[in-house]
Amino acid sequence: MSTLMDYMDAHALLGKYGIKALDAAYVESAKEAVGFAKGRTIVMKLISDKALHKSKSGLVKLNLSGDAEIEGAYSELVKLGEKLKPYKILVQEQVSNGTEIIIGGNTDAQFGKLILLGLGGIYVEVFKDVSVRLCPITEYDAGAMIGSLKSKQIMLADERNERIVKNLLLKVSEFLVKNPKIAELDLNPIILHDGTYDAVDLRLMKE
Repeated sequence: MSTLMDYMDAHALLGKYGIKALDAAYVESAKEAVGFAKGRTIVMKLISDKALHKSKSGLVKLNLSGDAEIEGAYSELVKLGEKLKPYKILVQEQVSNGTEIIIGGNTDAQFGKLILLGLGGIYVEVFKDVSVRLCPITEYDAGAMIGSLKSKQIMLADERNERIVKNLLLKVSEFLVKNPKIAELDLNPIILHDGTYDAVDLRLMKE
């Protein structure tokens, strides 16, 4: 049976393969949350195994800036967390707007590790427009995955995005092959912006 890897453990493991996730940390007080922000706009999330739909349950607070706003959001999440123990509160830097994509991975009993690419956020459910390949993939495979998407023009609205997505697919493929105990991977959304990217939400399931 697969188990969910701790968010910050997953963050650190992906970082070893050059897969860049947003700066993040667990905090245990409003003061720590303010200290993490250092004047930046941040996001705050309550993480609990009992809370599967964080956004729908009001467990994600966006666009927080200023001490009072951050402290207020922390207090709200602590109140909501009373019914969701055990829980942790995660803070992240707020990313710029951009194009959302998903890169996923899972394990097929017969063929092994598979990698998936599509538009991220709500679009992966709405359009069902994804490309899947068997790992390990080559640079040619990465290009073919992008090219096969109906939504490729949206994904490649910035001409720099193609190189970014190709490189990211190759890194995730390497990660999946070298970590056979990772049964599933879900990076959704990854936001492409300003010639770079940030993985905003990450979920790893390990055997």
